[in-house]
Amino acid sequence: MNRDKTAKFVELANRRVNRAIKDIRLIANLANRQNYEYTDEQAKKIVKVMQQEVDGLKQSFLTHDQDRQQAFKL
Repeated sequence: MNRDKTAKFVELANRRVNRAIKDIRLIANLANRQNYEYTDEQAKKIVKVMQQEVDGLKQSFLTHDQDRQQAFKL
């Protein structure tokens, strides 16, 4: 295994996973009904797309699939 590629993977994975965790927590903050109003349908749509992306992430590591470039919009 190429040490340079492994080091780069670890560096980027740490940065990107931590950023993703932070962003997921910010999305979770939107569930606070004292601060925001939303429909159950909007909440379900957010949860659904987040789950689809996690499922796609798993699949990418299993199949090395890189073809996932869709933007989300309520």
